[in-house]
Amino acid sequence: MQRIQKNGLAWYELTGPGLALQHAILTRLGGVSAPPFDSLNLGGGLGDDPAAVRENHRRVFAALDIAREQVVSPHQVHGKHVVRVTAAEGGSLIPETDALITDTPGLALMLRFADCTPVLFYDPVQHAAGLAHAGWRGTAAGVAPATVQRMAAEFGSRPADLWAGIGPAIGPAHYAVGSEVVTAIAQSLPTGAQVAERRDGQWYLDLPGAVALQLRSNGIERVARSGLCTFGHTEEWYSHRGEDGRTGRFGVVVMLRERAR
Repeated sequence: MQRIQKNGLAWYELTGPGLALQHAILTRLGGVSAPPFDSLNLGGGLGDDPAAVRENHRRVFAALDIAREQVVSPHQVHGKHVVRVTAAEGGSLIPETDALITDTPGLALMLRFADCTPVLFYDPVQHAAGLAHAGWRGTAAGVAPATVQRMAAEFGSRPADLWAGIGPAIGPAHYAVGSEVVTAIAQSLPTGAQVAERRDGQWYLDLPGAVALQLRSNGIERVARSGLCTFGHTEEWYSHRGEDGRTGRFGVVVMLRERAR
């Protein structure tokens, strides 16, 4: 993980994808939103001032040197719907979708998070990329494997060629869940896989670990994990669980560069 600062904003990059993939795992720092959304909240409909959210987006686009018309985002619903997008969708919001894929250089995919797992994908052979939002419901539904399968269908991507990155999410030390969540996640994993631990009468789930297992069981050998817990680091990340549901959303942006010929 490399931490970058520019224009008052801070973001992280994972190692592995190479220079042909630009990506930024943004923090909550450098925006204008007031508490409890302080400060770089990119989520609408949460109670934040819409003007502040617009200014936060403007700052992100300026720091990453992209235009609003280059960015496509989904309305995330904790499912497994995957949509292929092209330049025609630039500047738009895709309804009821939790993963976007593209092979269009210069088109930025942006999703928003506050404990759920960001999953980044890059195919250096077909020069294609993807970005998925995996909360426990999306993980149980298989949004990460669905993204792998859709990239194979749309671009001819082979899982063995793919690189995947797992961004900051709520970690197993803090993610207390009910037995129904443990059961739902277990059904999405290889038989016998263990990603939950019972401590003091309570189940704790390793959500990023579940996503990593799904990726590996679907043939992706290169999986980079941030290891960062949003709950434990609210100085840089929003955490829905850690801030009692009253907080913002940080953004993750993925964009293919033009590949050298």
